[in-house]
This record gives sequence, C-alpha cells and structure tokens, in this order.
Amino acid sequence: MEMDRSELADFLRRSRERLRPQEVGLPAGPRRRTPGLRREEVSQLAGMSADYYMRLEQARSPQPSAQLLGALARALRLTLDERDHLYLLAGHRPPAGPFAGEYVRPSLLYLLDRLHETPAQIIGDLGDLLAQNALAEALFGCVCTVEGPDRNIVWRWFTDPFVRSAYPEDEHEHYSRLHVAGLRAAVARRGNDAAASALVERLHGASDEFTRLWERHEVAVHRTSRMKVLHPEVGAIEFDTEALLTPAEDQRVFVFTPPPGTSSIEALELLRVIGPETAHRSHV
Repeated sequence: MEMDRSELADFLRRSRERLRPQEVGLPAGPRRRTPGLRREEVSQLAGMSADYYMRLEQARSPQPSAQLLGALARALRLTLDERDHLYLLAGHRPPAGPFAGEYVRPSLLYLLDRLHETPAQIIGDLGDLLAQNALAEALFGCVCTVEGPDRNIVWRWFTDPFVRSAYPEDEHEHYSRLHVAGLRAAVARRGNDAAASALVERLHGASDEFTRLWERHEVAVHRTSRMKVLHPEVGAIEFDTEALLTPAEDQRVFVFTPPPGTSSIEALELLRVIGPETAHRSHV
C-alpha cells in the first residue's frame, strides 16, 4: 500500500482544526488565532516531535509507523472509521475492529427471526455457532447446535464422525481443508490470542487429520460457496452460501439459499413445514 501524502496532510490538518482544546484537557486561552489545536499541541499529545508532525501536515514526511498512527488517532480523538482512514492514507492496513465474543447484537437476532424462508446462522471467526434461526436449526440442528460446550463447528468436524454424515463423503476432504484454512486466517487476525491458541492446541491433540492439514499452512476466508447437505427427512439439499459482514470483526452472518430453478427450493419448503424437532428426533 502506498502513502498518499497530500491527502494524509489534509486529513490531519482538518482533524486538528475540528478538535477544541477543552476536548483534550487543554485551556482555550485568549490568543488563539486559528480554530482547533495547534500543531505543537497535537505532537505533544501524540508523544512525537513537533517538527515531524509539521512535516506530516506539509506532505513532506517519510511514512509514519503504525505505532505513531495509533498515537495520532488517540491524540486527535478519531472515531474508528476516521482511524482506519488515517491508516489507509498513510499506506498501512488498519488494525482489526472490535470483537464481540459470544455477545450477539439484538438487531442481528431480530434479523435471523425475520428470515422465515432462508436458513441463517451467526458464526464466530473461530467457528463457534452463536445463533441460528428455526430453519437453520431444522437443517443443521441434528449435527450442530448453539447449546453445550462443543458448539464449535471446527472442533465437531474433526472429532465427531456423525457430523460428517450430513455431507457427501467425497466432499469431506474439501470441507476439512476449508475449516483449517479459515481457522488459520482467524488465528492470524487475532494475533494468536488465548482463545485461538487453546482451540488449535486442543485440535492438535484430538485429530491427526487436523495436524496434517494445519502443517500445509493454507489460508482462506469463507465468503461464498456452493454446498450440499444430506438431510435425514428431505434428502440432499443444495445451497449457495453467502457470508455477510457484521459490525464486529469476529462474527459473520451466513445465509443459505437454494439455487434458482432447482429441486432444493421444494426440499427447503418441505423442511420449513417439518421444522427442527423432526431433525432432532431422527438422530436420537
């Protein structure tokens, strides 16, 4: 990524001029001839030299480090969107956004409940199934639920053979690689934090297949795909899967729609009538 010096300089100047001294704990003073903060005040708040900051605003500085940009974002009281814009102008990838963990926003739960004709799930970046609507429970509830300590899809895939029975056998290797590649990407985004490290260590101890695939160091973020589910009551159903972004960095909404003009549309309608309880009973 290349640094855009002129745009960076303009953004820093405009941000500085919008910020009032009292907002950062400085006295307004009677002799301020320009609005907002002075350059030297921003440099002091950011812990950098006044000369370097002046060169940033004059579009003649070397590329600032990510650490310096973080200090500038705090000094200028930038929002998350403004902070990300600052990083991009300076030629850096923005830091990861906020994590929600297991908390699911009420608005997302409301959205799931309103998708009466489409299976939908909310899945954490490490593979935890956090929420799903009734139709998704009817489709997947027999093999993975939001209840219990083992709701992690990656863990269940590599440790519970029953889970794989819901997918064509000749596609198992493909899904194994996708699960490992997606987890690999999530671990890197998280900086190998405690939750990610614990899950990877647990999987290494439980599955030789996982260890073999992990050593390949394949990386892929699940955004869209075609998948087939073998349901015990309605048979094979084919879906197009779309991953939708959420405000949280560590959560995605997955929506499963049948391809137009296929028998999967009728199968999904039958599944909606049957409901989730039949799926659970079929595997007790």
